[in-house]
Formats: sequence, C-alpha cells, structure tokens
Amino acid sequence: MKNYWVLVFLITFIISGCSTIGPDTVERDRFNYNTAISNSWKEQTLLNIIKIRYADMPLFVDVSSIVSGYTLEQSVNLNGTLSSDKAVQGDFFSLGSSGKFTDRPTITYRPITGQQFNKSFMTPIPPQAILFLMQSGWPADIILQLTLDSINGMRGRVSGGVNQRSGDMDFFRVISLFRQVQKSGSVGMRIVKNKDMQETTIMFFHRKGISPEIKEAMNELGNLLGLKAGIREIQISYGYISPTDSEISMLTRSMMQIMIELAVQVDVPTNHVDEGRTVPTLLQTNKDGTATGRTITINHSVDKPENAFTAVHYRDYWFWIDDRDFFSKRTFSFLMILFSLTETGGTEGLPLVTIPAG
Repeated sequence: MKNYWVLVFLITFIISGCSTIGPDTVERDRFNYNTAISNSWKEQTLLNIIKIRYADMPLFVDVSSIVSGYTLEQSVNLNGTLSSDKAVQGDFFSLGSSGKFTDRPTITYRPITGQQFNKSFMTPIPPQAILFLMQSGWPADIILQLTLDSINGMRGRVSGGVNQRSGDMDFFRVISLFRQVQKSGSVGMRIVKNKDMQETTIMFFHRKGISPEIKEAMNELGNLLGLKAGIREIQISYGYISPTDSEISMLTRSMMQIMIELAVQVDVPTNHVDEGRTVPTLLQTNKDGTATGRTITINHSVDKPENAFTAVHYRDYWFWIDDRDFFSKRTFSFLMILFSLTETGGTEGLPLVTIPAG
C-alpha cells in the first residue's frame, strides 16, 4: 500500500502542474506582433515610394486581423496491479505522459483598391487634420511643406511631374513664421458648429504674454496672408485663394502627391538614370551644391545596410533610411501618421486573402 500512496502523490503533482498557457502569451505576442506589423508597414511604405520613382504601380496591403490560436494537449496514463503478500508476481505500476502544443495564427490581408484607394490616396487631406497635427506638437515647417500645395494663393514647391516649380518665396516665409509662432505657444485651434451643425475650423492667436518678437512675427504673417490687421480668430477653409481678409484658404495635397514629392528625392543609382529606368533627381541646389527643400534622404547601396531605420530590396539595390538621420526618420514617421488619418475604412466588397500561418 505504500507504493499506492506514492503513485497517488505523483498523479496529484502532475495534475497540479498543468495550467493555462493563455495569460503567458499576451505580453510576448503583443510585442512580437506589434514589432512585426510596424516593420512591415515601414517597409511597404518605403517600397511604394521607390516604386513611384520608377513609374511602377504602388500597392498597399493592410493586415486586417490576426487570430492567434494555441492548443495544449496533455495526457497521463496510469497502469498498475496490487497483489497480495503471498502473490508471486508482486505489485506492478507504470506511469506515462504525453503532450502536444500547437501555435496556428491566421492572418487576414486586405489590399487597398478601388474606391477606398481613391479616398485614401487621391483625396486631399482636410486642412482640419493638418492644423490639429500642428497643435499636437508636429513641427509646422515639416507639416506645411509636405501637405500644402498653396496657402492664400502662395504656392509651394513641386519637385516632380508636369507641374514642377520652385515655389514662391513668400510661401516658405509663411511656413517659417508659422513655426516661430507655434514654438511660442501663441496659436491654437478649435472646432465650431453653425446652425446647420456643419463644422468649421478656427485658428486663434493669444493676446496675453506674447513677446515683442512673436508679435512682430504674427503681424508679418498676417500681412503675407492678407489678413485684417489685429484679427484674432481666423477661419480655415480648403481652396486656392481666400475670399475674405478673415480667412485662410489651404490647397492641400493628397497622399499620392506627397509620396510623389518624396519619391523624387530618392537617391537612385546613376546607371538606372543612364539606362532610362528612372529620371534624375529634380531638386534644385544651392550654390554649394546642397539640395534645397529636401525633406527626406533615402539612400541606395548594393549591400544590405547595417544602420537602417527601414530598408527594402528593389531592382538589385537596397534603398534605406539611415537610423542616425533623425530628420528623415521624423518625416517618414509623419507620413505614416498621415496614412492613419486618411484611412477611410469601407471594406465591403473588397477581396480578402486569409493565410493560415501555422
């Protein structure tokens, strides 16, 4: 009987050691999936910028859902014979166990095509979204230079396409003044609704605690924009030229226009230009040879880079953003935030491809 109680103890110990695996996977899976999706999103965005530079068709594929399923099966086999004291064969016990663990995630991909592509990539970004990005802390000089085609009739730079132009000097001065006022904390935004419940974006300037330098910058900004002297609240609208002296009209760009603007800044191999695979960089240069208006630096190399923020392999070359180039990383991250702002949903009728990844 002594052996019997030993056996009971072993079974109890084994069963008590069995526990659910669910909670232990949360921390690991959230981090791993977060990192994997983030990296693939960066690579897909960079790849599409490069493809635009080569007149190739960009395509975005979203990860719609991830269903991660785990299965843990355990079994314990027990056999035994208890004999009398005088039995020849004696007591006999056997104990066996087996286990099976299965990890079979299901990932659903959704290509962005058709109407959703038009809404997400071909529709101009609402001025309201641009202004609230400024209010959230993103630098005005980065935001406005990338997203605005013009403001109150002053046109920005267009580096590629048939509408290529260097931009108006007053446009860049307005951007510089916006950044100066933004850094002082003297500008804010709010949304108001009229009687018809239509929303209007209002930009306002603070009056108290403003230094003489900021007051001077605000006056110059108002003069360049053609605003009424001393105005405090300004209505923001979409358009080329403002109809009144109390309104700012912003002609904003679509995501596709922004990507084209970034694509022409890519450092492409000289032999690809010589062979007619792509066009040369269209940025203007200063007297010292440095590029003017460059908002991002995308390098190329034959070998895979070691210090890459993100990198993709395309046409036998690696194209990458240096992890030590904070300015380019900031521009690229801002672009990805704009993608989130322009996401329209509307998945009805779109093709879905579900791939068991286990």
